[in-house]
Amino acid sequence: MFGRLHHVAYRCKDAQRTVDFYTKVVGLKYVAGLLPPENSKPSWPLNEPGKPARKVVGEEADSIHIFFELGDGSYLAFFDVPGGGDDSSDPTPWWVKHIAFEVEDMKALQEGKKRLEAHGVQVLGPKDHGLCQSIYFMDPDGHRLEMAVRTETASTWPKLEKEAMTELKRWNELKRRKYGPSPKAVDKIPAMPADSTIVSA
Repeated sequence: MFGRLHHVAYRCKDAQRTVDFYTKVVGLKYVAGLLPPENSKPSWPLNEPGKPARKVVGEEADSIHIFFELGDGSYLAFFDVPGGGDDSSDPTPWWVKHIAFEVEDMKALQEGKKRLEAHGVQVLGPKDHGLCQSIYFMDPDGHRLEMAVRTETASTWPKLEKEAMTELKRWNELKRRKYGPSPKAVDKIPAMPADSTIVSA
């Protein structure tokens, strides 16, 4: 279903600070700032077979959606939403959520590390994962970023693919043993939270 990445979007606390970091420190090109009308309520069409056209309406929120172009033509994006709730209660471990960007070779990885450190950014790595070597760092909002250079051989991915289902089975058994039964499968997956406001289109 997916051809390629269009963009990945995160939240930032200050659009100007984020633009400064990703242009001056990382070296990306800032290409768009989408600013809806002030005091607007975002909405998304909800067109389901056999039902009248409706829409999901979000809470009133001022925002700007900023985009940075990557080397392959895809984008990294952020929302600055000053009045839009607090996501600080997320219990996910700090090392889990990250965006990994591929670089051409180890020279580019080492140059990236030096550039970041010259701007006062702390960098972890390089770390050898077998299929790639990576460095890790945070942006000003604490989003974890990774620069990775491929180090796989011709046999790496076929071997991983061959083992993928066995490893998933091992994980499911470990998880069930240590943490109890998995969540029940669901018949329908909603596109928005259960308490969303839905109105006629």
